[in-house]
Amino acid sequence: MPLNSDLQVSLTSNLTSALDLTTAQAQIQKVYRVLLATGTGANQADKQFSDTRTINASSNDDLDLAGVLTDAFGATITFVKVKYLLVAAAAGNTNNVVIGGGASNPFASFMTGTTPAILVKPGGVFALATPDAAGYAVTAATADILRITNGGAGTSVTYDIIIGGTSA
Repeated sequence: MPLNSDLQVSLTSNLTSALDLTTAQAQIQKVYRVLLATGTGANQADKQFSDTRTINASSNDDLDLAGVLTDAFGATITFVKVKYLLVAAAAGNTNNVVIGGGASNPFASFMTGTTPAILVKPGGVFALATPDAAGYAVTAATADILRITNGGAGTSVTYDIIIGGTSA
């Protein structure tokens, strides 16, 4: 099954300041783009997982990237490299969605430090992409658990997740 991915992050902003005779403006229009064709090398990906998930209060969701997740057609996915990761927290969440490695066998090759974590606040989005051949390594049974945690108690959180990568 061919996979072609186009991840784009764009920002358009206009900062203004009213002066005596005019209004000063500083405009930014930037688009950052990673295009991936079908394959397992540089600028390529051949596997993708996507889902909308809910985590109960004070709980976590451990995603095994090597041989447990299934794609949109029900085929089991084994990632060897992750090329992109997108996590979007639902705007209606009360708690943060926290991205990190699992307690055991953590997939954290895209982070540094001893206990790294990324907070995605309600309505927020986290996106990561790399076009290089190395990607972010997944190692079955030792570095393959991506943990998504509900950052608080009392209420559940919902999030969308999309992971793309390679099988070799």
